[in-house]
Amino acid sequence: MSEIRPLEPIPSPLREQPDFAVPPALAAELDAVIARYPQARSASLMLLHAIQEQFGYISRQAVEWVAARLGLPPLNIYELVTFYPMFHAAPVGKYHLKICRTLSCALGGSHQLHELCCTRLGLDPRQHGPQTTKDGKFTVEFVECLAGCGAAPVMMVNDAFHEGVTPRRAEEILGGCS
Repeated sequence: MSEIRPLEPIPSPLREQPDFAVPPALAAELDAVIARYPQARSASLMLLHAIQEQFGYISRQAVEWVAARLGLPPLNIYELVTFYPMFHAAPVGKYHLKICRTLSCALGGSHQLHELCCTRLGLDPRQHGPQTTKDGKFTVEFVECLAGCGAAPVMMVNDAFHEGVTPRRAEEILGGCS
C-alpha cells in the first residue's frame, strides 16, 4: 500500500486584482438583476458577464464579490468561471482569436491555422491555453466547437465569425486588426 501524502493546493488560474471595486452604479444594476430571479444564485452567469464586461476578465476578488452578493460560497462561482470558456481568468488582448479545434475544423486545417496565427504573432503554437502577445494586442486560443462545422475551419476575432479560413484569409484577417 502506498503512503498517503497531504494534498497540495490546486493552483488557481484566476488573477489577483487587489484594487477590485465595483462602481456603485454597476452594483445597483446588478442588485436589480438579482431581484428578477426567484433564487439569487440563478443570476450568477448574468453577474459574471457584467463583471467581465466592466473589467475585461474575472479575478479572484471578483469571484468573491459575486459570491458574497449572491450569498454563495466562492467555490460555486469559481466553478462557473473555470468551466465556461466565455469567461476569462486573465486579461485578453484587444483582438481575441478563437480557433475551433473540434473534428470538422481539425480535418479542415484548424491546427495549421492555429500554428500560422501563433507563429505570425510570436506565440508558441505548442502551448496549451490562451496566449497573449507581449504588447497585449492579440490573444490566440484553441476552443471547442464554434458551430460552423459545414464551413471548417472557423475562427472568431472578438465577435466576428469567419468560416472556411484559409492561410491567405487568416493573413488578411490579422492584417485588418489595427
